[in-house]
Amino acid sequence: MDNLNHKKRKERIRRKLKSVNTSRFRLSVHRSLRNISAQIIDDKNHKTLLSVTSLKKDLSNKKKKSETSSHIAELLAKKALEKNITKVYFDRGRYKYHGRIKTFAEVLRKNGLIF
Repeated sequence: MDNLNHKKRKERIRRKLKSVNTSRFRLSVHRSLRNISAQIIDDKNHKTLLSVTSLKKDLSNKKKKSETSSHIAELLAKKALEKNITKVYFDRGRYKYHGRIKTFAEVLRKNGLIF
């Protein structure tokens, strides 16, 4: 039953984002117990433009999960600004906006992404 609620929440959020998406890309976030990954997706062309994950050995050595989230957000913002992507929609998926997801979003905003 709990999994069904997560699925409904994810589909509801994504449907709302796609309906208002006219000139922006979607920034999708996925987190597990230890890692976090994010990607910037062009929904019109159905292609992933950028992706960053903490599964790599050099990134997973952080002690706190929030530190890992902030580091991944800095990397994603740096790559996005190199490709001239500044405006995105933040798709948090099934996750509530607190903890690591909130830290991730705040670091992205601080580093120049607008959403």
